[in-house]
Amino acid sequence: MASELLLSLRLGALLAEPVPREVVDALLSVQVSEGVGQPGGFRLSFGTGRRSTLFRELLPLGALDPPARVQVVVTIRGRSTVLMDGVVTRHEVVPSAEPGQARLTLTGEDVSRMMDVVDLTGVPYVGLPPEARVALICAKYPMYGLVPQVVPSVFLDTPNPLESTPAHQGTDLAYVKALAAQAGYQFYIEPGPVPGVNLAYWGPLVKAGAPQPTLWANADTVTNVETLTFTFDGFSATRLVALVQEPNTKFPIPIPIPDVTPVNPPMGARGPLPLKVSVVRGLAKLSPVQAAGIALARAADSFEVISGRGTLDVLRYGQPLRARRPVTVRGASLGYDGAYFVKSVTHDIKRGAYTQQFTLTRNAFLPSP
Repeated sequence: MASELLLSLRLGALLAEPVPREVVDALLSVQVSEGVGQPGGFRLSFGTGRRSTLFRELLPLGALDPPARVQVVVTIRGRSTVLMDGVVTRHEVVPSAEPGQARLTLTGEDVSRMMDVVDLTGVPYVGLPPEARVALICAKYPMYGLVPQVVPSVFLDTPNPLESTPAHQGTDLAYVKALAAQAGYQFYIEPGPVPGVNLAYWGPLVKAGAPQPTLWANADTVTNVETLTFTFDGFSATRLVALVQEPNTKFPIPIPIPDVTPVNPPMGARGPLPLKVSVVRGLAKLSPVQAAGIALARAADSFEVISGRGTLDVLRYGQPLRARRPVTVRGASLGYDGAYFVKSVTHDIKRGAYTQQFTLTRNAFLPSP
């Protein structure tokens, strides 16, 4: 690895420990992915021989069998970032007669995968609001360092225990995500801030906040973006409306749904013209408050007409670019400069190089004044 980049790899059953130096030296590449609407994933590729620690000890003893725990930490210029805390879901071996040319690949997901293994349908939650149920479920996984970050929802009602008792449906992960969908929320696991700790976030997808360091394109010596492409899809801007019934006549009344909220602010000076109008369906059986929460969440994505894709040199950038956070772009021309939301990133680490592929989204043109 480059002198300013330090990679730390940890393996274990429940508590991951630093691996022997021989295992680190055998590591050929690391790929970690994170993004909106998807679990974090990783892929570790090793090049080694039959007499190595990997093949002589770790594999025969089952130390790498699912769900072995894997932690990947990178340190750049003295600043450490936990890229992944997950579990192995499978491993692949490619033998070779050439010394040191055998290949071992570990593939896995973040620790939310362990919330999706037992069906607990029918477990009652007497008088507990949704956010309390989520916190209670996350508290069952201290061995994976889950720290609940739960945002109470104004869109979900606390059931009256004299009228009904909500019950668990499916696995813990499926139920928590179902509760999130009912509130127009997201549920995901974010590793860190230190190895062994994982933040379990249940709340709105927040696109506001302090931006990450600027992505520079076509800026001579400060350029840190290797490639960058933007796309404007004009017909993707959709004005969403909800239909409500007038109590006396039962006549349907369309109610426009705002696409801008405190957690989803305009990211530029000029918003796109909506060329389509769509009715939000599937809300008839929900309470008005629940319907509003889901509709607002869908509307937040209906104006993301500008998207960007690019490749980043992380060592020049100074730190990993993280998903689900805003970032500022400069040098892409006046119309496309400004604030963006990082929708997904893929980390690619090889000996001497650290790059990222990323996708950005935005709901407006021009930088904000």
